[in-house]
Amino acid sequence: MDFDALLLSRMQFAFTIAFHIIFPSFTIGLASYLAVLEGLWLTTRNETFKTLYLFWVKVFAISFGMGVVSGVVMSYQLGTNWSVFSAVAGPVIGPLFAFEVLAAFFLEASFLGVMLFGWKKVGPGLHFASTVLVAFGTLTSAFWIISANSWMQSPAGFAGTVEEGLVAVNWLQVIFSPTFPERLAHMVLAAYLTTALVVAAASAFRLLRDATEPESAMALKMAIGMLAIVAPLQLLVGDLSGKDVMHHQPAKLAAIEAFWETRTEQAFHIAAWPDREIEGNHWELSIPKLGSLITAGSTGAEVQGLEAFAPEDRPPVFIVFWAFRLMVGLGLAMIALGFWGAWLAWRGRIARSPAFLRSCVAMGPAGFVAVISGWIVAEVGRQPYVIYGVLRTEDAVSPVGAGSVSASLLAFLVVYAVVFSVGALYILRMLAQGPLGGAHEPPPTEDRAPGWALGAAPKSPGESDPQEDR
Repeated sequence: MDFDALLLSRMQFAFTIAFHIIFPSFTIGLASYLAVLEGLWLTTRNETFKTLYLFWVKVFAISFGMGVVSGVVMSYQLGTNWSVFSAVAGPVIGPLFAFEVLAAFFLEASFLGVMLFGWKKVGPGLHFASTVLVAFGTLTSAFWIISANSWMQSPAGFAGTVEEGLVAVNWLQVIFSPTFPERLAHMVLAAYLTTALVVAAASAFRLLRDATEPESAMALKMAIGMLAIVAPLQLLVGDLSGKDVMHHQPAKLAAIEAFWETRTEQAFHIAAWPDREIEGNHWELSIPKLGSLITAGSTGAEVQGLEAFAPEDRPPVFIVFWAFRLMVGLGLAMIALGFWGAWLAWRGRIARSPAFLRSCVAMGPAGFVAVISGWIVAEVGRQPYVIYGVLRTEDAVSPVGAGSVSASLLAFLVVYAVVFSVGALYILRMLAQGPLGGAHEPPPTEDRAPGWALGAAPKSPGESDPQEDR
């Protein structure tokens, strides 16, 4: 490989986005989980839900902070490493990033302080509203980021050329590009699965030490319930997203399935060893006719192979092929884990099965690996375009030297290794200690909250504070 500025810039962006996507994929699901926990506590006054909320909100705070830091780095790279892309596509894609900041990040930041530090300072109504708004903000952020990325995958609603610059002529088509709905659903469900697996792993770890810990048992049941419902649903949404790829990015589909020849009755390759040099696979473990059935809905459907595209327009097949199978394999393992856990919960043995609990611990990182694998499929499979069919990646890079990019890449490697390793280790220590640390925190102080937030009138000026009297 020629380590020029193009390749080094691609490696740098791949490295930073792989780190960054770990945190949003966790905090999107965790924010919704926190909203559910606080809502259940307000409804039932079961102290178990309060204890779990106070524990997981600390994990959320650290993860959210690391996600913000890593996201800022990525935005700077658009100017330093991909200035041509920014100049060409900025009038279209720039507002989408701005909407993400204005409509999502500001919403999260506005209520995050109340959520994290207002437990003893505001009433339960206002505090719960803040948690819900933070969760809504994370989903809104995902909406705009996936909208921007989906437009790059299947651009629509624009006019102009690379030489003149692109402009939006229909914002609805830009925001809701053809592949957007399925990709948004796929990402949000992936975030929920990632969170469920982390909660299940942390809870199972605690139950292996103390099978009578009620908080961990409750959290494990909730996580397994999410897995049992969402993992099969994710498989269906992923199939819809794959059919979108066939219509809008046929070269990517051919790379995903290692199809080289255009034919009907394509076989489905469970495993293979694709090679771009020989334009074929060295060996295949395949099921006849199933490839056409899965990708096109009929065994007699014709599916394009990579030979239908010029060699310079083909994505790297080996990486895309195996990243997709890693993602799907982990998805099937999640379905199996969810069904296994649901069966044990039905029999009342979910906290007393060491084999299942150890499986939950082992599957804890699976959501992160599956998300990163999915992004590899999406981004590497889009090559050689940064805006599919419009702007090639080699034409989008900044006019900088390889030395400058390699220096910044090395700096990122060192800083990320230190900062994010420390943060990740701190989170792992918190998870190992379990949720009992916040068990005795008092609830939101009702008598200090505004009356509208509590559904009750505020204190009169001369009225004493019961907590201060105590």
